[in-house]
Amino acid sequence: MDGSQDGSKPPPQTPSTANGNGVASMMRLRLKPEKEHKSDSYQDLQQLEFSPLLFSSLEHYLPANMLNVPRELKLRYMREILLRYSTEGERTRIQRHREYRERITSNYQSLHEQLYTMQAEQFFVPSFLNAVNEGTEDSFRSIMAEPSPGVFTFEMLQPQFCELLVSEVENFERWVHETRFRIMRPNTMNKYGAVLDDFGFETMLDKLMEEFIRPISRVLFPEVGGATLDSHHGFVVEYGIDRDVELGFHVDDAEVTLNVCLGKQFTGGELYFRGVRCDKHVNSETLSEEVFDYPHVPGYAVLHRGRHRHGARATISGRRVNLLLWCRSSVFRELRKYQKDCSNWCGDCHREKKERQRQSVAATKLCVPTTMTNRPYNDPVKHIFPSSIENQTRQLQALCGPNATRGSQAFGGVGGVLLGAKDVEKEKSYVDKVIQQSVIVNEWLYI
Repeated sequence: MDGSQDGSKPPPQTPSTANGNGVASMMRLRLKPEKEHKSDSYQDLQQLEFSPLLFSSLEHYLPANMLNVPRELKLRYMREILLRYSTEGERTRIQRHREYRERITSNYQSLHEQLYTMQAEQFFVPSFLNAVNEGTEDSFRSIMAEPSPGVFTFEMLQPQFCELLVSEVENFERWVHETRFRIMRPNTMNKYGAVLDDFGFETMLDKLMEEFIRPISRVLFPEVGGATLDSHHGFVVEYGIDRDVELGFHVDDAEVTLNVCLGKQFTGGELYFRGVRCDKHVNSETLSEEVFDYPHVPGYAVLHRGRHRHGARATISGRRVNLLLWCRSSVFRELRKYQKDCSNWCGDCHREKKERQRQSVAATKLCVPTTMTNRPYNDPVKHIFPSSIENQTRQLQALCGPNATRGSQAFGGVGGVLLGAKDVEKEKSYVDKVIQQSVIVNEWLYI
């Protein structure tokens, strides 16, 4: 994405700018999205190098003259742009992963076919459905608790859906064991569990993110790309004596994380949270107000920023299974490359910014009256203009030159030094700069 203006037209079709498909190679996107545009769906297309949801999201950034062209042309236009920003190594990795998934889906026989398409009424509890359908901040918060800042908990999944999904995962793991198929685990930290996207759940989880999690995140997490979530990583993790026992302290590779307990019977396994951090502060100390532990409840979800540091305590007995959805925003990730200030979401950056603001006020504590014309010269302004005639003269001569001489009146009636017209303008400019660099508090200016 570049900085072209909204509605800018793509370059003309010339031999130097067109590719073999008749699509201009010097593609451009608009800087700001067309929020009212209704994107096409790309879910039905096979062999896409990128997520279908990514194309739907990217449509909002197309130039005005591309918004209503046939889907095939929009797809080629966006694909050309995405390939420009994707390295050959990344494209090779994506292709190999696609082939890996095809080997699984062509051989694995699902147990509960109804789980693979979104059936909201059968999956979610009514309170969650009603809140999402209403789509307001009040409706979302009415079903949620926020026991710690940025950590939201709510009832989400129906018990039968939880049981069926656990059963489907167990069936998949039996197939893996029987066929000795080597599968990819969810992440580098979990040795057990399965990536749901790899055996047919990608489309259903896309809809879960797009239609349910993104509307909530748009309200609760706008500062980390909650409104532009366009890809996901969906998986199930398993904890128990013969599975992963605990999970170390970490942050997720996600902008927003959904974590839902599916069951079964277990003790222990609490989530512990320790504050939101950017890359710079990810290993910094935790403040007491950032400490929060959450005990899992089957069917209940935890929604938080991916950069919220957390871990899982040991599961003491039984078996715990959780559904995880890491939701990502390609737009936020691109912008974050150039973002220096993370104070609107990183706890340490926020505290550092507040401290800089405090120090800028408290360090000098220089008080300047808002009107200097009726203040005695030895008022607090003396810290800017020394009270002694000798010191004033030295300062003003340094400021205005050697022609500044002592007299009975100074600029503005403050008293002490008589200046020529040019010198008065210099002093006035100096005072103006002092005032501009100050913060007005009541009738005083604190530098």
